[in-house]
Amino acid sequence: MRPALDRICSSAQFKSSPQLTAFLRYVVETVLDGRADSIKAYTIAVDALGRPENFDPIGDAIVRVEARRLRRALAQYYDGDGIEESISIVMAPGSYVPGIGWHRHASDAPPFESESDAWSSALSGSAARLKRIAESRVVRHGTPRQPATACWAGAPLLPPRPRRPLPAEYSSPMADPKSGNKPTKLKARRPGGLADRGPAEIAATRAMVETIRTVFERYGFEPVETPAIEYTDALGKFLPDLDRPNEGVFSFKDDDEQWLSLRYDLTAPLARYVAENFETLAKPYRSYRFGWVFRNEKPGPGRFRQFMQFDADTVGAPTMAADAEMCMLAADTIEALGIPRGSYVVKVNNRKVLDGIMDSIGIGGAENAGKRLIVLRAIDKLDRLGLDGVRLLLGKGRKDESGDFTKGADLPEQAVDAVLGFLSNEVYNVDETFARVEALVSGSDQGLDGVTELRGIAELIAAAGYDDGRVRIDTSVVRGLEYYTGPVYEVELTFEVKDEKGRPVRFGSVGGGGRYDGLVARFRGEPVPATGFSIGVSRLQAALTALGKISSKPEPGPVVVTIFDRDRTADYQRMVSALRNAGIRAELYLGNPKNIGNQLKYADKRGSPCVVIQGGDEKARGEVLIKDLIIGAEIAGLSKERDDYLKKQAEAQFAVPEAGLVEAVQKLLARRGIATI
Repeated sequence: MRPALDRICSSAQFKSSPQLTAFLRYVVETVLDGRADSIKAYTIAVDALGRPENFDPIGDAIVRVEARRLRRALAQYYDGDGIEESISIVMAPGSYVPGIGWHRHASDAPPFESESDAWSSALSGSAARLKRIAESRVVRHGTPRQPATACWAGAPLLPPRPRRPLPAEYSSPMADPKSGNKPTKLKARRPGGLADRGPAEIAATRAMVETIRTVFERYGFEPVETPAIEYTDALGKFLPDLDRPNEGVFSFKDDDEQWLSLRYDLTAPLARYVAENFETLAKPYRSYRFGWVFRNEKPGPGRFRQFMQFDADTVGAPTMAADAEMCMLAADTIEALGIPRGSYVVKVNNRKVLDGIMDSIGIGGAENAGKRLIVLRAIDKLDRLGLDGVRLLLGKGRKDESGDFTKGADLPEQAVDAVLGFLSNEVYNVDETFARVEALVSGSDQGLDGVTELRGIAELIAAAGYDDGRVRIDTSVVRGLEYYTGPVYEVELTFEVKDEKGRPVRFGSVGGGGRYDGLVARFRGEPVPATGFSIGVSRLQAALTALGKISSKPEPGPVVVTIFDRDRTADYQRMVSALRNAGIRAELYLGNPKNIGNQLKYADKRGSPCVVIQGGDEKARGEVLIKDLIIGAEIAGLSKERDDYLKKQAEAQFAVPEAGLVEAVQKLLARRGIATI
């Protein structure tokens, strides 16, 4: 028995908690010494847990708490390291005296021999009590009351412990392993870079998504959904290293040791979907999708680890007309959402032009791919960091406000000046821009191809009438993802708003995209041209809210039917059903109906337009009272002597026949401009 006790006390469940170990050793050794009757809350606290002699076992819960922890730890031990243990120690709820028996079924267990006499002596005078505990209490976690069939030194043996999941109580916080203090409440806290969303924000998102969907479908795109989790290698450029995928994505391994990742955008999953269904899709394949994406990056103001995107893509169209269409789609969508012309611009550039610049400063070729990516990501931060911040990232690196250091591309000063000179173009005349860019990339065939493609897009934009300031060529646009291979575009908001401290704020980029001809080809082994555009719904929603295009007020709450008489709950439920069947949002008050005032306060907090009341008198007259909470709020500040107060008071609460409840509520909602479902 004692070797088994030593094994238990040295297990992971006990070795980190001296208090649990002391508790277990004390009660087991006391039973084996024949002093089971002396095990009390007081003796455990003083002799095992080191409490003072004036310990109050009634007012102090330490022993009860530690006993619960001990039961939990024993159960975890026998579910894990002790699965093959021959000796079973059980702490029955309601008792501090341990039950000791064979862990295996009685028919398979050998009889107690060397210690049987000691056990009989130890349990003399208490065997009957232990037997009563075994027969009347839960003696194993999750085991119902049942007669005992295993042995307590002369008493029957307990049945084998069933294999089943631990009860929920065993997942509650454990006491501190160092101090042994009793468990504390779990602190409610939200991870950084993530946001909770309330009814008003969700309603605004829903309205935005519907507007975007309408525009995208007008362009002939059809919906598709892909999962939020993909195999990491399918996501494109974020691939696993020796130990885990690199920064930028949230990743984990499945049971087959395969790396899985939360999607960081909606484009890479689409490439996998198209490749998997390539033979059955009509091509060019035009689709849209929206959903949450995730970035494992350092959060900051306006930078989140989870945000919503809405994408449109055309796969299988090599022509620049597909890219020009994406730019026009972006402009139409922004205006449909309420941002006026002149308050935004769609900027267009070409990665091939940028690659030509890279060649000119000596970082072309596959051996410099990593350095080029650092340069591209540095340029992509121009809008947020400005030229000075980008200069640091092109050089040795940059330290942010928190002190974190980002390693730079380590370009020589002359190369840094060349890149920044390319970015600082402020000439919006198309012909002048093309002439300057052609001169910069004259020695690069790839760069000249990029200029030719930009010219084609510019011609299509002009032919459709979007060259009026809505869409323009801008060499500062990069897009940070590596998979872009041609034209890239970005939607920038040009207006400023004031924050809560009166400081000017510009939202900058709220969407973008580009051509990614190599992404689907990774799965197919053959070129598959593709281009797409993505709207950052979360960021754009913040801009629309600041612009006053989206209400920050929640939608009106439901009509609340109060309970005046709890014996008539079925009657009130019928009223709720009648309102719902008429398309009216309604609910029955489900709290304590004792106080009608509390019910009205609840309805007011829910933003309910009105409540329905029917007491005994109204029931006798076949009527219901309707209380208009919106008028009630309006008259709260009026003088009671004024005529308009008396008039509004009459409107605020009125009686109608019970049969006319639905019609009366419909009229009230119509007066308030509240739509039914």
